[in-house]
Amino acid sequence: MPRHVPAPLARALFLVVPLALAACATASNAPAPGVPIAERFRHAGQTPPQWPDPLWWQGFGSRELDRLMTAATNGNLDLAAAQARIRQADASLRIAGASLLPEISAGGSGGRSAGNGRTRNSYGASLSASYEVDLWGGNAASRRAAERTLEAYRFDAAATGISALASLANTYFALLADREQLRVQTENLEAARRILTVIRQQVAAGTATGLDLAQQETVVAQQEAALPALRQAIDQGVTAIALLIGQPPQAVSVAGDGLAGLSIPTASPGQPAELLARRPDVRAAEANLAAAQADIDVARTALLPSLTLSAEAGISGAVLGTLLRPEQQVWSLLASVTQSVFDGGRRRGQVQLSEAQAEELLVSYRAAILTALGDVEDALVALRETTQQERLRGEAASRAARAAEIAEAQLRLGTINLITLLNTQQTLFSARNALVEARLARLQAATGLFRALGGGWR
Repeated sequence: MPRHVPAPLARALFLVVPLALAACATASNAPAPGVPIAERFRHAGQTPPQWPDPLWWQGFGSRELDRLMTAATNGNLDLAAAQARIRQADASLRIAGASLLPEISAGGSGGRSAGNGRTRNSYGASLSASYEVDLWGGNAASRRAAERTLEAYRFDAAATGISALASLANTYFALLADREQLRVQTENLEAARRILTVIRQQVAAGTATGLDLAQQETVVAQQEAALPALRQAIDQGVTAIALLIGQPPQAVSVAGDGLAGLSIPTASPGQPAELLARRPDVRAAEANLAAAQADIDVARTALLPSLTLSAEAGISGAVLGTLLRPEQQVWSLLASVTQSVFDGGRRRGQVQLSEAQAEELLVSYRAAILTALGDVEDALVALRETTQQERLRGEAASRAARAAEIAEAQLRLGTINLITLLNTQQTLFSARNALVEARLARLQAATGLFRALGGGWR
């Protein structure tokens, strides 16, 4: 190849290369979210911060729940889809990064042709390279957008994991509560049948009427009618758990240890500003906003001229042995500058579109912050009040059980009427069911707090 570049090309390179090296587009800065952050949570009390552990569900003390959580981590289909989206975003990042590097291609050819009684051979090889100089930082902005999008997908995957595990815990607790309700309802039915037997004896003895018998038979029928719905809820709960761990319902069995054997783990938040770094959904919204800001830079650089450098070198000849001779070598260098003159407003419209999308994502970012703060406040209140409610429901159930024992004994002695007994029965049945519901509400409130605090995600 010649030692010197031709003068016209040298002058062109002299003009454009310094510009390419010096030019640097300033990236747009993401606007501040504009959400005031308090110094502390209103309902946090004076307890020291105790952020959730990544294995927060182990605090409930259920080995079966631990097993199901492990199965969900490995088999949940929403998590698998989120991981696939991460791989897609990673591939997109590599594609965007390739625009910052030159593209090089090589080729070779060989041919044989005949004409006018002569046969001709031809051979050739070439190496070409092209590079779009990132004068205004558009390609770098495109890569930056892909990086932030990849971050957003990773945060989304973490948020999906927290949501899936919290849903599994709540579904498991609801299943145990349905089984507890079925046990309580069975006890209620046995109590109603026991009293029905007493009334039948009294009717036979002439101390009770047919109306008394019909009323108690109605109570027994009502208690029996509540059983099918509970059995249905139990079977559907097992199906829901199977879906959450990515297994067919026929392959899943849940034994259940009962609600009484579960512990209530504790957690408490630190400062609200710390929460925003621990909630992956907030971080995802922030990353999406940063990606949108980078997309604005990409759209703006499309309004400016583009510079492309290309070079090609090759050899060609009719005889293979002569291809390396200087006279068989060819080369070319080219620098081209392109500027759109008229596109009907398409590029400016793209800038406006990117700006509007960024405005929408800024609103979504603010909403994610407010949602996170509100989730924690609601979860703190829910756990506090459901704890109090369970205690009061427990006291009410104990007193109702004592009253029912007394009423049944007095009925056998004939010292109370049936109306008093019926009222006592209904109070007991309602109190037992309400206690199970209160226990479930407290367990789910604890899960809600762990979820609101970011589920131990770092």
